[in-house]
Amino acid sequence: MGKNSQQQISIFGIRHHGPGSARSLIHALRQLSPDCLLIEGPPDADELIRLAHDPATEPPVALMIYHPDNPKLAAFYPFAEFSPEWQAIRFGLERDIPVRFMDLPQTHQLALQQERLSDTADMTPEETSEPEKIHEDPLNRIAQAAGYGDGEDWWDHIIEQRTDSADVFAALAEAMTVFRKENTLPKDENYLLSEARREAYMRKTIRAAQKENFKNIAVVCGAWHTPALENTPPVKEDNEILKALPKIKVQSTWVPWTYQRLTYSSGYGAGVHSPGWYRHLWRYGGKGSDTRTHIISNWLVRIARLMRRNDLDISTAHVIETMRMAETLAALRSRPLPGLEEISEALISVMFFGDSFPMRLIEKELLIGSRLGKIPANAPTLPLQRDIELQQKAVKLKALADTKDYDLDLRKPIDRSRSHLLHRLLLLDIPWGELKQSGQRQKGTFHEIWVLQWKPEFAISVAEASVWGNTVETAACQRVAETARDTRQPGVLAELINKVLLADLSAAVHRLIVRLNEIASLSNDVAEMMNVIPPLVNVMRYGDVRATDAEMVRPVVFNMLTRICISLPGACSSLDNGAAGNMLKKIQNVHNAVRLIQDDEKNEEWLRVISQLADTDRMNGILAGFCCRLMLDTERFTAEDAATRMSLALSSANDPVTAAGWSEGFLKGSGMILLHDNRLWQVLDDWVRALSEDQFKAILPLIRRSFALFTEPERRQIGEKARLSMETKTVRVAETPADFNRERAEKVIPVLLQLLGSEKKI
Repeated sequence: MGKNSQQQISIFGIRHHGPGSARSLIHALRQLSPDCLLIEGPPDADELIRLAHDPATEPPVALMIYHPDNPKLAAFYPFAEFSPEWQAIRFGLERDIPVRFMDLPQTHQLALQQERLSDTADMTPEETSEPEKIHEDPLNRIAQAAGYGDGEDWWDHIIEQRTDSADVFAALAEAMTVFRKENTLPKDENYLLSEARREAYMRKTIRAAQKENFKNIAVVCGAWHTPALENTPPVKEDNEILKALPKIKVQSTWVPWTYQRLTYSSGYGAGVHSPGWYRHLWRYGGKGSDTRTHIISNWLVRIARLMRRNDLDISTAHVIETMRMAETLAALRSRPLPGLEEISEALISVMFFGDSFPMRLIEKELLIGSRLGKIPANAPTLPLQRDIELQQKAVKLKALADTKDYDLDLRKPIDRSRSHLLHRLLLLDIPWGELKQSGQRQKGTFHEIWVLQWKPEFAISVAEASVWGNTVETAACQRVAETARDTRQPGVLAELINKVLLADLSAAVHRLIVRLNEIASLSNDVAEMMNVIPPLVNVMRYGDVRATDAEMVRPVVFNMLTRICISLPGACSSLDNGAAGNMLKKIQNVHNAVRLIQDDEKNEEWLRVISQLADTDRMNGILAGFCCRLMLDTERFTAEDAATRMSLALSSANDPVTAAGWSEGFLKGSGMILLHDNRLWQVLDDWVRALSEDQFKAILPLIRRSFALFTEPERRQIGEKARLSMETKTVRVAETPADFNRERAEKVIPVLLQLLGSEKKI
């Protein structure tokens, strides 16, 4: 701890998000009774500190500082219940002690980050690649010297599981001082400059507090910064470091956070591996006479209850024996108290009989947890965020950190409103819900399966979407209008119309349809127009269930269908097999869509074009055969018509490969037609028999590809029919030899009839 004249400055080096640090810090602050608290954090958010004492604030929460013109340029300062900074803030607010943040303001840090991004925009990939990490966690060195595997393990045993004590701060300050002096690792210049600026501003904040005549100043910062704040350089040096820093406009707010996000090692999260365990240490540490035993036993009881809720039999004896084994392992390793490593090994051995799989459940539910923080209603927030919260309450959907499934019945008003909200948020790139398709229902029915999970990073997405409007509906409409104005692809607009109708944004539908008509009228790309038809018809077909104005789409669909019918024959000419295969899929999709429309005039118009394609000379065989099959399935061609066209296509005058393509297109999707129509079977059978060995080998891959698409029962029945056909032909040949005398055979018939007792004449 450092002192300056009659003023006392006490510096407490802590580990971010450490319950042991928090407990030691509160113990030290109670003894110190400071009149000013300076905490490592963003001064841009000083006005928001008071909300930490609001009863409606439930950690984990985070301070979000962002550039309003570019919300992706943002910084987060998360706080958990067990974070030393959070407990220090609460300590000061409860006692009316001035509490201030003292890190380098984000108005400068984000400006510097923006400059770096601009500088790297034109660099090559090699120049912008991630540099090698050349600074390390100093705790790793201390841990190695103490015989631990890493700094996190050492800190967990020595600091987080200790009882109240302020001695730890002096020891850590001394260790950090030595490490900073003797650290010989190569230094990253950008990192060093950033740290120097931050520490210079911290010292500047301490000096400002001294000038305000505070007598007993407490400084809470990361342990790494302690030596830099105790051994202060001249004011002139700090001013030189902070001179001419760039600056941008920033805004600050509180946002809910999750324990899952605290586990991230990047940013300010400190990489807490087990926030649920740290919360347990904070809640149960320091209670009762035997605190250490109390912590472990309580933890094992929670695990046992979790296992029982998941139908795993865990007895009291399991808990007792697990406790004993964990303590034994700790003793063998010369550790005062079992840590997570000892507890996990004991759990696997005793409770789970060597199976580590249940540990995944413990990790998810207990070691990490699914807590999502809450912020008070009076916290400054964006109007769009406030509207999202109101919409969530209106449709009775809670923003949870854990995933939750919803099966929405769109015939019910409440479920329909939920669907509208989720689809609107998707349009704003806020994927709170992920739409899953039911295995028994296709898209567009009255059921939707959603998986919901609220993530802290959505705060950035909300800030980005705020430029479009202050409510979910207006923002989504404006975003859609902007997208429609920028695109020239009919397919993109068609899909957008589908999404807009699902989101019940009727105000945006008219604009999209007008825009689609504009683009479609200028487009000569038949394939692109064919891609547009299915999603639009899907809207027409299922719009009534969703209570949307789907009829607005009908004129667009009819107009595009007419243009497709006019241009399709030309688009299908001179296609190779690859292009023909792609066009076949488009024809199939449009054909199915036309059937859904249930309009006789358009259906007739479409089938006339399909009939034309089936009979067009020099048409790719795959397309011609497929169109013939469509006409047969719609009963526009009789079986006799289809057999005639097959005979022509498979005649010996045609190239075998072209003929095989025709049969592939005709048999596309189902081979049942061959089982039920003997004439078609015979035509195909005769064609195959007439092929030479070389021709058969050439077309065999094509035939195999066609039959591979049939179902297994279809292939089995076709094989059986082929076998019976061969046997019939063999028997017929045996019964009619070349020297058969019919006249002599007829003389036997009367005798046979008499023997059989029949008078029937043949």
